[in-house]
Amino acid sequence: MINTRILKVLLSKEIALMKRNPIIPKIILIMPLMVMLVIPLVTNLDVKNVNVAVVDNDHSQLSCRIMSDMEHSVFITISSVSDSHKTALRNIENGKADVLLSIPLNYEKNLNDGNALIDVEANGVNAIKGMLGIRYVSQSVMETLAGWRQEAGITERLSEISVINRYNPTLNFRNYMIPALIVVLLIIICGFLPALNLVSEKESGTIEAMNVTPVSRLTFVLSKLIPFWIIALLVVTVGIIVGWLVYGLVPEGNIGAIYLATVLFSLVMSGLGVLIANQSSTMLQCIFVMFAFIMVFQLMSGLFTPISSMPQWAQYLTYAVPPRYFIEIMRAVYLKGATITELWLQYAALATFAASILSLAALTYKKQS
Repeated sequence: MINTRILKVLLSKEIALMKRNPIIPKIILIMPLMVMLVIPLVTNLDVKNVNVAVVDNDHSQLSCRIMSDMEHSVFITISSVSDSHKTALRNIENGKADVLLSIPLNYEKNLNDGNALIDVEANGVNAIKGMLGIRYVSQSVMETLAGWRQEAGITERLSEISVINRYNPTLNFRNYMIPALIVVLLIIICGFLPALNLVSEKESGTIEAMNVTPVSRLTFVLSKLIPFWIIALLVVTVGIIVGWLVYGLVPEGNIGAIYLATVLFSLVMSGLGVLIANQSSTMLQCIFVMFAFIMVFQLMSGLFTPISSMPQWAQYLTYAVPPRYFIEIMRAVYLKGATITELWLQYAALATFAASILSLAALTYKKQS
């Protein structure tokens, strides 16, 4: 059972220790500002394997040739072909396609009249992939039309291509990056700092004095983690404010969906921190293990490299990486205005990770009586 009076006393002690610590307050206050202000300005990445959803209303030899030429490109994969723009757009919304190519009715017939128009729509949630996807698809279509015109002896001006960027009209990579950077901050603050806090007490010997008191291990662990859960909410708030004031980016969806995901993810990372601290004897040991997890989380969560561009076996492994789900929630809520109902799978995954990791952390924490 949790003794609330003892918990309040321990929380007061933890807050006082954090204030006296020369490093933790600086990390909490300065690092979020530095990350949110600097990294979006300098980060830039390349992308391959663009998935294209094709709406073919023409069903002509030319439309078949356009799709065939795209299939032979090393950068483009046709994920679906349909007659319905609504169906293809649903693939964009679900993340199954990055670009939507619409070939209108009688396109081949009207090509010589200059009235035929091909629409290319990009999924702007991943700005860089959408931008490159438009370039790859447009270039492929123009090369096909050039070859078609040469073979048919057409000298008239070719039809233009209309481009629409969904969810991120400017294709600004910062809009794609900023929601994910908040995730990085929570990984460090809710995972790294609680682990180091517990291990430092091991090294100093103060945890041994606590272990022989009547304080339950649940009360003791909660006193260590609750401050960081509160800090996580403050960090997200700072990130949202900086994104709004500096970059003009505000969440399209309900901000409550972001805070719910933050609570679940802070439980996951703090539980992981306690689990690692339980198995670590020294600060150096804890740092190396935690750093290994952080590197895996950053590289395999879709933060920098799109998951669809990874090898197939690596894509399967990402389902076991908790930050993947938080990043998906943040980007979907920020850029698409997605709701909790639409993202229930991601929320359920985070809740499952939180329950599992916290249970394991509690079981591995040994308290001497």
